[in-house]
Amino acid sequence: MLNFVIFPHLNYDLPFFGADLVTLPGGHLIALDMQPLFRDDPQYQEKYTQPIWDTFQTHQQHLPWGGDFPEEAIPFFSPAFLWTRPQKTELVKTKVFEAFKDYLQAYLIFVKQAQPITDVEKLAEIKEAQLRYLRYRAEKDPARGMFTRFYGPEWTEEYIHGFLFDLERQLALNPV
Repeated sequence: MLNFVIFPHLNYDLPFFGADLVTLPGGHLIALDMQPLFRDDPQYQEKYTQPIWDTFQTHQQHLPWGGDFPEEAIPFFSPAFLWTRPQKTELVKTKVFEAFKDYLQAYLIFVKQAQPITDVEKLAEIKEAQLRYLRYRAEKDPARGMFTRFYGPEWTEEYIHGFLFDLERQLALNPV
């Protein structure tokens, strides 16, 4: 299991980079995306989805859509969201790993090219978009049940809100 998310600094409009590579007894669950701050903004999509569209289409040929996906999660994923459920481990070792490397490389290019945002209104929008995403992720964390069984509810909630998705706490300590 690999759950890997890159959270950009609040003074950049970068999307989140998300990779979930999970193996279960019945197969694999794979999710790769540049999770947008502003999914409904055409300029934002042009800036961050369009450059990876060809990569998405190339990998989607070998890693078809994984099916059922919660409606409430859709605002947090881009049109280039690679969501698949391959049955064969060989596909994970080859095609999924290649997709992971390509998506990560594209994200690193975005990071290298990123320019800090200085407009106060845009900074506030970025902050709210990140908080919206983090609240959703904290509320829907799929590991909550496992952590609660292993460590108890208090430890689990502290871990989720105090470590994994701690932006609200960080902002309370150090307001931007």
